[in-house]
Amino acid sequence: MSLKRSLLAALAVGGLLAGPVATPVLAQGRPAALAPARPESVGFSSERLAKLDATMKALVDRGAVPGVVTYVARHGKVVHQSIYGKADLATGAPLKEDTLYRMYSQTKPVTGVAMMILFEEGRWKLDEPVTKYVPEFNDLKVYKGVDAKGKPILEPIARSATMREIMSHTAGFAYGLTTDNPVDKAYRDSGLLASANLHEVMVEASKLPLASQPGEAWRYSIAVDIQGYIVEKLSGQSLPDFMESRIFKPLGMKDTAFWVPEAKRGRQASLYMVDREKGVVPAEGFMVLDVTKPPTAANGGGGLVSTLGDYARFAQMLGNGGELDGVRILSPATIKLMAANHLTDAQLAKQPLGPGVGFGLDFGVIMDPAVAGTPAGKGTFSWGGAAGTWFWVDPENDVVVLGMIQVLGGGQVLRLDELSQQLIYAALVDPSK
Repeated sequence: MSLKRSLLAALAVGGLLAGPVATPVLAQGRPAALAPARPESVGFSSERLAKLDATMKALVDRGAVPGVVTYVARHGKVVHQSIYGKADLATGAPLKEDTLYRMYSQTKPVTGVAMMILFEEGRWKLDEPVTKYVPEFNDLKVYKGVDAKGKPILEPIARSATMREIMSHTAGFAYGLTTDNPVDKAYRDSGLLASANLHEVMVEASKLPLASQPGEAWRYSIAVDIQGYIVEKLSGQSLPDFMESRIFKPLGMKDTAFWVPEAKRGRQASLYMVDREKGVVPAEGFMVLDVTKPPTAANGGGGLVSTLGDYARFAQMLGNGGELDGVRILSPATIKLMAANHLTDAQLAKQPLGPGVGFGLDFGVIMDPAVAGTPAGKGTFSWGGAAGTWFWVDPENDVVVLGMIQVLGGGQVLRLDELSQQLIYAALVDPSK
């Protein structure tokens, strides 16, 4: 399965070289309220799950990653959680259960849940024009190439994108993660995501060309940052405040936020990147976000910092159909709506996510496991982050999986989502339990 290839391909910069051996640390505790269980009690083989441990440990031992965390739950019970390696290679500080990770695009499903809370309140509808909520987009133009003098040819949008298209990356917007085409280069050069507030992000975005007419194609984009603005506009709260009051506090996610206060910074994993010649090196460049202070324009597409335990609670809420420990965030029907494919046949034919894969409302979705080449169940939904974090929820098998590294480009190079999927489902030997 390859559900974040569009983002991570832009960050992959080559192979890895061997590095210093890191010390393994095996976690003994579990995220609060998610009870541990013997793997065999829910159909897993302990012996086969041990292969997941051995594989992740080997990655650390050969220096492919400074550290890695993996987590598996079935029927809401934790059957595997391990931590190997370092949070910081220079100091030797080990990864711990409360280590803070930059989630990057794993922020997107959280913003999607915020949107759907407002959807359940009747604040918006899927097929309404986004211009109803962001009128700044009334006069968008679409890039159609260059003329004989090399000047951009722009045409007006045929219609406004819909809210469904904003939530499924089919509205025509770009992102700026690469600079290999004029539209993405314009997005990168604009620096719009560094604007003073989310309204200014919308104003700056309105000046940039779309990569295609709304509805024509799937393209990874600033669409979730647009969602963050809509959450603020409809709720009257900042995006961080809305998430804190409606998602994080109710779910007991005490360490998830858009910034890391000074008292917690000693728990934050250092960020690395993949260098073609040197291997894993300290990260630098435009992808290294400043998380030392509260943002004035919260990045709903990639700004959250979280822990394994916190994000496990969020993912289990999704796996439970919108509820955890008696706290309901969304209804089961809304979760099903988010995790259904929303791409048309024409959009599916052009999407870069891989065969057998569709896209829902801020999730990638497995439509056909055999065609996708995955043992995960039909309807599995997932996403990942630029620093190599990954997660998926498999409703068919009632499995929730998370993994964490902190290496920009490492997810694309190592494909740990795909590797862990093979190992985990090989260990699910009695799905009937």
